[in-house]
Amino acid sequence: MLRVGLTGGLGSGKSTAAGIFQSLGAHILSSDEIGRALMQPGEAVFDAVVAAFGPSVLLPDGKLDRPALARLAFAGGRLEELNAIVHPAVINRQTDLAAAIGQRDSNAIVIVESALLFETKYGGGEGWRHRFDTLILVTAPEEVRIARFIARSTAGRSVSPEELADLTAEAYRRIAQQIPDEQKSSLCDYILINDGPLSELEWQIDRLWPLLKTSSVPG
Repeated sequence: MLRVGLTGGLGSGKSTAAGIFQSLGAHILSSDEIGRALMQPGEAVFDAVVAAFGPSVLLPDGKLDRPALARLAFAGGRLEELNAIVHPAVINRQTDLAAAIGQRDSNAIVIVESALLFETKYGGGEGWRHRFDTLILVTAPEEVRIARFIARSTAGRSVSPEELADLTAEAYRRIAQQIPDEQKSSLCDYILINDGPLSELEWQIDRLWPLLKTSSVPG
């Protein structure tokens, strides 16, 4: 089994890249999706978040109000507090899921998609060094990433200049929490440049896939 870490900053297109890899046969473990599952009512992570952040992060139906939680975490300076609750649980779940996949298929390629692969302090100091065999970075110019974030946040609807300014500021805040791509590049084995049409990203991944397949076969 080949354990791959797939990372990229806000709006880089790492989820799009993950989808392409999945279409080729990779097993994708999305940190965001695992985190969302662990933050559902009845989960220990959910209980810990509510205990730490209070009832203001709950919707009337008892589920987490994720935008409210994000505002408290990012704008309220409590991001590390939230990460300390969520990240260890997500990493443990990723490890268990990857191990189960490897037991079923020793040649599997398991890709963990994570925006904060390097940033997290959890998983045992520089945990990525022992969690992954190969690291891939998806990168794009900052202005492109911000435009993608705004487009995703507005879902095609028109926005006021004030909302546009708020979204742009939010994008910059989130980017500031992430290690610059220039620094990540030196730590990764492969870099996918996602600054053009989807076909260009697909072409890069098509070229990379055979190399990953070769590495996944036990020597």
